[in-house]
Amino acid sequence: MTLIRIPYERLPGWKADHHSDALPPFLKSCEKLTGRSPDETMGSAKEMGRVSDWLPICRDAALIRPGNDTEAQYFFESRFDAYSASVELNRRGLFTGYYEPELHGAWTRDQRYRFPIYARPKDLLSAALGSFDDKWRGQHIAGRLDGNKLVPYATRDEIDNGALTGRQLEILWVDNPIDAFFVHIQGSGRVTLADGSHVRIGYAGRNGHRYTAIGRELVAMQAMKLEDVTMPAIRSWLDVNPVAGQAVMRRNKAYIFFRIVEGDGPVGAQGIVLTAGRSMAVDRKHIPLGIPLWLATTEPGTKGKKPLRRLVVAQDTGSAIKGAVRGDLFWGFGHAAGDKAGLMKEQGAYFLMLPKRPSPGS
Repeated sequence: MTLIRIPYERLPGWKADHHSDALPPFLKSCEKLTGRSPDETMGSAKEMGRVSDWLPICRDAALIRPGNDTEAQYFFESRFDAYSASVELNRRGLFTGYYEPELHGAWTRDQRYRFPIYARPKDLLSAALGSFDDKWRGQHIAGRLDGNKLVPYATRDEIDNGALTGRQLEILWVDNPIDAFFVHIQGSGRVTLADGSHVRIGYAGRNGHRYTAIGRELVAMQAMKLEDVTMPAIRSWLDVNPVAGQAVMRRNKAYIFFRIVEGDGPVGAQGIVLTAGRSMAVDRKHIPLGIPLWLATTEPGTKGKKPLRRLVVAQDTGSAIKGAVRGDLFWGFGHAAGDKAGLMKEQGAYFLMLPKRPSPGS
């Protein structure tokens, strides 16, 4: 990833945003920074600085009056430099969306609720490879011990066929296997119970296998054209083809484990509650969590490609979010959010907001 500092007047649509809407999620990220060592680097690029460079900015952010767009815009312009992100001079990348889906479930299995939501198994081990060498920053590995060797964990197919049966890992049961599959993709969800109450579930770990986008599998099978691949279209195909759909879903070997989340949610990889329209999942290999980004892409599902330009904060990750210019925008909870997220497959760019550096000679 190449970073090039640019003036704010070159940020597309910069002055039109409600900058104060980005302050609350940024302040949430600041709370996580205060618990880290001041000498710790924020990311692989020198422009990202150290935690100590961010702490004074966080203190200043807390002084901005809520809802005051003028103050918020001045804050960002005076504390941060904007950098375009590119790979081999190409600033364009893919931006998708995700949301918090609704499922229907129960605490115990019965004839209707037959599909388990599993807790993280105790024998699942994971490691952040960046702690061994900076060249692996943002990369993780997971598996289980077989004697003194770390071996791959069970795949989705193996788990669906009973690899975890009898270990009392089921925290809930849901009534639809496709809903269960999509909550794995989203990483969190709300399960509505028969009495109308709901339980929030959040990410607790993954089995370590590579994520496979089943939309690509459907294209390879000639079941769908590439330009027609959206979440609603995939969902419709799976509904109409339940047997073949089960086989396609199992081609994605990655499997997500969950936990019950008390209070507000969903909670992202940074350990904070996500903000609809302002939180974004990124590739941690390139983008550190907690930094503001200026997103410049297009609104999903609109004629004429209406611009979508706003300040967002990197607060989450995802198995499919890989690359220096790649983002997944969180749209919120429910069907309306799901419609936006499911249609979002837009080209665009983002600009990193990094601590202002002294001008040469100052």
